Amino acid sequence: MLSAISCVSLAGQPNYQKTKLQQILQSGELKVCIWPDYYGITFKNPKTKTLTGIDIDISVELEKDLGVKIRYIDSSFPELIDNLLKNKCDIAMHAVGITPARIAQLEFSQPYLRSDIYAIKSKANDTIQSWDDIDKPGRIVAAQDGTLMVSIMQKTLKQAKLLVVAPPLTREQEVESGRADVFMTDFPYSRRMLETTDWARMISPSKPFHMTDYAYAIAPGDPAFLARINSFIDKIKRDGRLHSIASKHKLDPIVVTN
Repeated sequence: MLSAISCVSLAGQPNYQKTKLQQILQSGELKVCIWPDYYGITFKNPKTKTLTGIDIDISVELEKDLGVKIRYIDSSFPELIDNLLKNKCDIAMHAVGITPARIAQLEFSQPYLRSDIYAIKSKANDTIQSWDDIDKPGRIVAAQDGTLMVSIMQKTLKQAKLLVVAPPLTREQEVESGRADVFMTDFPYSRRMLETTDWARMISPSKPFHMTDYAYAIAPGDPAFLARINSFIDKIKRDGRLHSIASKHKLDPIVVTN
């Protein structure tokens, strides 16, 4: 009789599931999705395999803050949502632009970077001298598949043609070869082109074109984990670590410190 009562009592107890934060702290591991081609953000040197960038340095600070070890997971913007929803990583830390499409499926931390869009052209292309030269008949504007530049340019281009570039092709190849006039990118990636090539030239908008906040993304449904991430970002903003790390990677012009 007592055994039966005990079984009923146990069956009636709620089945408490551990939150994502509890799972991370208990396992001692934080799985961090990165895009290894994102210069200045989460860049993996193709020769040495060394990781560098603002989000690599910030993730090391988060590792210390949580008292866990980080495992980096190679990802990309096309894979971003699936990798988070399927638990391949706990958090995406590669300057994820906050867009309506992503907000519909993911949750975001407070922003820590804010960038406009820039155009990269070849120095051999004399037809593009200013931002106003881009959206004209006959122009080909490239954007990398999966990046926020695709949806933005789909909405804003009136006369130029948008070329969405998917692997194994690259936007750089399309512009350098002359198949595209420009490709659209953000401030961090534009730095890569200027610092590592001799053919690229940057065209800045004459006025703010489309400012985008960048943040860290997680799967929805875990307010405790999101609150912990936001608390950490607050901390590194207040104590100057964010600005210091951004300056190290020449990203201080786009850092959000408030």
